[in-house]
Amino acid sequence: MRLGKTAVVLGGSAAGLCSAGALAPYFDQVLVLERDELPAGAEHRRGVPQSKHPHFLLNSGRRAIGALFPGFEADLIAAGGLHLMPSMDAAYLDGAGWSARKRSAMTMVYSSRILIERVLRDKVRELPNVTVREGVVVTGLTTRDGGITGVDTDGGHLDADFVVDALGRGSAVGGWLAAAGWPEPETRTLDAKVTYTSRWYDLPTPRPASWWWRHLVIMPTPAKGEHPDEHDYLVNFFPVEGNRVIACMGSWGLPMPRTTDAFVETARRVRTPLFAAAMDRCEPTSEVHLTRSTGNKWRRYDRLRTPPKGLAFVGDSICAFNPFYAQGISSAAGSALLLREHLARADRVDTKFSADFLAAQRKLLNVPWRLAMARDQGYECAEGTEKPPEWKRRILAAVSAPAFSLIVGAAREDEVVDEHFAKVFNLDESLGDMLRNPRVLAGLVRYRVRAALGRHRVPFGFDAQAEPPATDYSTATAR
Repeated sequence: MRLGKTAVVLGGSAAGLCSAGALAPYFDQVLVLERDELPAGAEHRRGVPQSKHPHFLLNSGRRAIGALFPGFEADLIAAGGLHLMPSMDAAYLDGAGWSARKRSAMTMVYSSRILIERVLRDKVRELPNVTVREGVVVTGLTTRDGGITGVDTDGGHLDADFVVDALGRGSAVGGWLAAAGWPEPETRTLDAKVTYTSRWYDLPTPRPASWWWRHLVIMPTPAKGEHPDEHDYLVNFFPVEGNRVIACMGSWGLPMPRTTDAFVETARRVRTPLFAAAMDRCEPTSEVHLTRSTGNKWRRYDRLRTPPKGLAFVGDSICAFNPFYAQGISSAAGSALLLREHLARADRVDTKFSADFLAAQRKLLNVPWRLAMARDQGYECAEGTEKPPEWKRRILAAVSAPAFSLIVGAAREDEVVDEHFAKVFNLDESLGDMLRNPRVLAGLVRYRVRAALGRHRVPFGFDAQAEPPATDYSTATAR
């Protein structure tokens, strides 16, 4: 059922492109307005500076994009994306040392952000009623009778029956609504002062014989005593298409290297020499890219007494996350798919439609938001409305890392815990629902008891100064 003549999407990155896919069946034409001139290929552009850092496409995001654009995942892999099982294809340094390799319930598609967006643009271009207009600056909205009636741009005015704000963290839509008479939305924030820095490399050909792994992950040290700042870094040697990797180091509240020389020297002080040694075997192809705009921010439009009709928010324009947790694209795609589902049931896009969609979106966003809060609220450097009292922060700081290690350890040895942990990581299940599952709780207790008795089914804690073991422990049995 057609719900109007024209829908307009503000912004042409991943959130905006997914939104265009959601709107296309229900409007005669969909216009995507993008400030940048979009590249034909997988190239960086000014409006997406974070494209220079690693991006995970979580399972929930893969499914949502695939529902909006059938064939997306196959096209992404055909363009060079890598379908991997992290537990088999990643060397993972957690706790005191390397984890063992074994099969698990989790798979992922690895690629660069620029390739994800290029494939999305290709899928959008297949939709006959969608047009992407480049080099357009949106300057305001027009309203009447409690709803949005059009979009003002530097090139003139556009009438619109429906508008999606996909302008990202810096969206000005809230200010435009306030100028038109709506109250400013309550905004929840928590900035844990995350900074991360990345550099791109070409992999050697052939790969060294000892590199059974495709991805390196180095988690912050659990040690509480004196140790180098670099041991608190979260580090990735992240594979992308074209036989390339992105070397990335990030931290909560610590200074990060900004120059190529400092980047290389800092890499030699992280928890394992393998990271710097791997960089040494590769050919650098970029400068160092640093990002500091990483705070969690949720504009609570769902709490407006009368939300504007004919307007929806997708992606960072409504809820932006600490990028460390890889939730952004998947959450945006989930919101776009949710919008399509609501449009499919609607006979008009009135105030009730807006309120119902915002209420459903709140439940969707609450899952990744709580995951981000569970970690970031434990940092002393964190600031914002969601900063907890000091006593609570200390408790969170003391228990979050051990609790995470307990879950990861139990997932190594218990298929049910592994399955649910994969669902939580991929935003298919909330952490609360996982921890209320009796079978999961039993698995955690059983693992804790067996660990206390030294009866691990799968070994872990292999020497961080040595190469990670290549042995497949998938069939390991109790000792």
